[in-house]
Amino acid sequence: MKPEILTLTHEIAGDALRQLDEDYVNHVVWNLPDPEATIGAVAPRVRAIATSGHKGASAALIERLPKLEIIGCFGVGVDAIDLEAARRRGVAVTNTPDVLTDAVAELAIGLLLAAARRIATGDRFVRAGKWLDGPPPLATKASGTRLGILGMGRIGRAIAELAAAFGMTIAYHGPRPKDVPYRYCDRLDALAADVDFLVVACPGGAATRHLVDARVLAALGPKGTLVNVSRGSVVDEAALVEALQDGTLGGAALDVFADEPRVPAPLLAMDNVVLSPHAGSATHATRGAMGQLVVDNLRAHFAGRPLLTRIV
Repeated sequence: MKPEILTLTHEIAGDALRQLDEDYVNHVVWNLPDPEATIGAVAPRVRAIATSGHKGASAALIERLPKLEIIGCFGVGVDAIDLEAARRRGVAVTNTPDVLTDAVAELAIGLLLAAARRIATGDRFVRAGKWLDGPPPLATKASGTRLGILGMGRIGRAIAELAAAFGMTIAYHGPRPKDVPYRYCDRLDALAADVDFLVVACPGGAATRHLVDARVLAALGPKGTLVNVSRGSVVDEAALVEALQDGTLGGAALDVFADEPRVPAPLLAMDNVVLSPHAGSATHATRGAMGQLVVDNLRAHFAGRPLLTRIV
């Protein structure tokens, strides 16, 4: 008999979903009119969950599945998975690091450049026919400026490597210094005060909630720009909106939000803000590699082999 699994997310698609359908009795519930009814019917037999960093897996769901053995997460961030509940039950948890590092770093630099050079504003300017009336406002050069990175993990390091090609001076903040050739700053507000751009690339979750608060935004200042490719929860979104409205902060480029896909209305109206729909890993190649890593971890588990990217 094939093991029975739950697929909770639309993000596992294409060839990865085809493989899950071939290998398992795959209950895809995200698109059902009444997913809870289906989960209730199959819960006694489910041995694995395929989910995403957005969808996660609650303690209630984990406890509802008596035969659950493994949760495969499509994404690096696992803050939406109740890891403590998984540990209590002896349920393994895997994620998909490395395969999305370059794509997220690319987008971070792209958003930084879009904010500095006013690329989205320029696009709107041309489309509205305003160029016929005169030149657009001048923008800011990114090359040779000062970059601060919150979080020097895989993605933070990749961002730093790309930024170095622009001759940017790089510093970072995190829980502790890392073995990297960049200056460590032990206070986030001090880092923000000393840079032109602050890129948020740390994990989400309770430990980093609202780490970027009104004080940090004020330190970044009216000529500074915040770039967030991490989690919306890391930034105090109300404080961010206020800082942008009153000129305390110069600009922002955001790929993530506190209540996705809902974006605060004031942000939609601001010309000094670049908005992106949580698209850090949204390339064909990257999403394909992420899906394959979910598949490969599940296959390793059910074959009795070591997991490729186990975190619990």
